[in-house]
Amino acid sequence: MKLMTKLSSLLVVLGAVTTTSAFAAGEVSYNVGFASEYYFRGILQKDSSASAGVDYENGGFYIGTWAADVGDGLEVDGYFGYGIETESGFSVGLGFTGYYYTGEFDDTYEEINLNLGYGPVSLEYSVGEWDGFGEEEDYDFLALTVEHNGFYGTYGTFGDDFDGDYIELGWGTSIETWDIGVSLIFNDDDLSDELDDDGEPTEGEAVIFTIGKTF
Repeated sequence: MKLMTKLSSLLVVLGAVTTTSAFAAGEVSYNVGFASEYYFRGILQKDSSASAGVDYENGGFYIGTWAADVGDGLEVDGYFGYGIETESGFSVGLGFTGYYYTGEFDDTYEEINLNLGYGPVSLEYSVGEWDGFGEEEDYDFLALTVEHNGFYGTYGTFGDDFDGDYIELGWGTSIETWDIGVSLIFNDDDLSDELDDDGEPTEGEAVIFTIGKTF
C-alpha cells in the first residue's frame, strides 16, 4: 500500500526525532496480563493467553511493543504515534501498528491508526494490509466505543477485503495494584469460529475474564 508506506515513513522520522530530543524526560512503563480467552477485534485468537509489554510516552508521543501467546508461537506487536488532548476533552491521535508472528498462526498485518475522542466517546479508524502468506489483502476497521464509570461498549466493523461485525460490552476496575475486567463478545458469522448443526458458520458469543498489572 503506497499510502501506508508514505505515512509509516513519516511517522518513523517523527518518532526518531522526538525520541532523540526528549527520551530522558519521558516515562517508561511495563505490563503483564492474562486473559481467559484472547479476542482481538471480535476474533478469537487463543484460549487462555498470557501477555507482556513495554511502553514509552513523552509529551503526546508514544512507542511500545506487546507480545501474547497464540499457541503456535507468539504474536509480537510494535506501535508508535502521536496524540493530543485539549482542555475541552477533545482528543486526536495518529499512529502505526504492526502485528508479527513467530510461528505459523497468522501472517503480518501493518496498519495506520486514526483515533478521535470527545468525553466518553471515542472513534478508531484503521487502514492496513495483510501479507496473507503471499496473497496480500487490504482492509479497514472502524470502531465506536462509549465508556462510563468503568463500563464500556464497542461496535466494530471490517471493510475492504475483510468482512465482519462485532459488539463488545465490558467492565473493568482496579483492586490494589491489579486491573481486572470482564467482557462479553457477540460476533457475526464472518468473525465467529462457531458452527451450527449443519457445519456452517454461525454467530458466536463469549465471556472473557482478564487480569493485568502495570508498573
